[in-house]
Amino acid sequence: MTQELKIALMKNKEFDEYIEKYQPYDLAEMVIDLEYDDQISFFTIAPSTLGAEIIEYLEPELQYRIMDHLSEDNAVELLDHMSSDRVVDLLLAIHPHQTKRLMKYIPADYREKIKTLMTYEADTAGSLATVDYIGARKTWSIDYALRHIRKVGHDAELVSYIYVIDTHGKLAGVVSLKEIILEKPETKLEGILTEEVISVTVDMHQEEVAEILAKYDFVAIPVVTHDSRMIGIITVDDLIDVIHEEATEDIQKLGGSQPLEEPYFKNSVWSVFKKRIGWLLILFVAEAYTGNVLRHYEDTLNEVIALSFFIPLLIGTGGNSGTQTVTTLVRAMAVGEVEFKDVFKVLRKELSTGILLGAVMGLVAFIRAQILGVGFDIGSVVAITAICIVIWASIVAAVMPLILHKLKIDPAVVSGPFISTLVDGTGLIIYFTMAKLLLNLA
Repeated sequence: MTQELKIALMKNKEFDEYIEKYQPYDLAEMVIDLEYDDQISFFTIAPSTLGAEIIEYLEPELQYRIMDHLSEDNAVELLDHMSSDRVVDLLLAIHPHQTKRLMKYIPADYREKIKTLMTYEADTAGSLATVDYIGARKTWSIDYALRHIRKVGHDAELVSYIYVIDTHGKLAGVVSLKEIILEKPETKLEGILTEEVISVTVDMHQEEVAEILAKYDFVAIPVVTHDSRMIGIITVDDLIDVIHEEATEDIQKLGGSQPLEEPYFKNSVWSVFKKRIGWLLILFVAEAYTGNVLRHYEDTLNEVIALSFFIPLLIGTGGNSGTQTVTTLVRAMAVGEVEFKDVFKVLRKELSTGILLGAVMGLVAFIRAQILGVGFDIGSVVAITAICIVIWASIVAAVMPLILHKLKIDPAVVSGPFISTLVDGTGLIIYFTMAKLLLNLA
């Protein structure tokens, strides 16, 4: 398809007809594969509104390089038609000198709004907000509001909601486009607006914003300061990216690694190494106590060598059981289903589940021991230990994520590897203690 696009670029008459067949995302994928000169030609020929949609899918470095080599008029039009949150992402990602150059292409009043958005911390509602929304006054009539929508709606990110702003710039209410269309032309907005508006503050974390938007099934949510001054809106398409990003981050953390900030293949080997080595060393040191446990029970092992056959099986089962529990809980905490106050409810549920799982694993462990021919006594030790380890792992995994979250430590990055390491050592203690008790060992 990229080759077809290149041919269409050479034949201007066929270009418009060709690009109509594809969505902006598909065209962006083709543009990436074009040679540099053809990329410039594409954005020179393409309508500025479509060009702005396409360029938003490109990486900031490529966005800047294209704008830097377009004519000033073309660059101004592209920036003007891009959504303000995407402009902010671009300006924050490139070199300050490059940012200064592009700032000259932005009208003064719009530039001040962009600068304000650039001051908010990454991963907050303020950093995701766009100022491309439709505002109105409550004293406007429906007829006047509709004329205003027709005038500015082409540049708005969303026209489904009209946000009513008072004279101090504070959010006074919201009206849906449907309500406006169905009302009489002379009706005032103050008569139909909803004053109790669900909004988010500029410093709220993006994950919390995504939860609120999902809870209420909104397509957009207003962003305000702590004194209710309207900053902008966040649309659902931006939060879909956030949900994807947060889920990816949590999955990477569950493996005991710091999350990658760039796509996998864009990270160097050194970058991946730095993300993983810290926790790997910590867990290596922590795991060393397992060797101390084995050394402590060296005499027990010498008396009954067959006990060593089941060490990998038992500690592996405990680690697996704990990881299952902690993965479920970390996700439940992430989506707001479980909080610290629910610790006893969680403990009761996981303890009950652990008993059932332990019973099944104990039976399987006993059968395995009999297949190996180690005798009824050792088989009983292995079975009872398996039950105890699974229950113990369930208890630890139920409580640990909630405690870590309460201590403001991300449970995703600690819980899984930490619990596996903890259960390894304590599982061995349980195993050898059971062996000494049931086999009458010294």
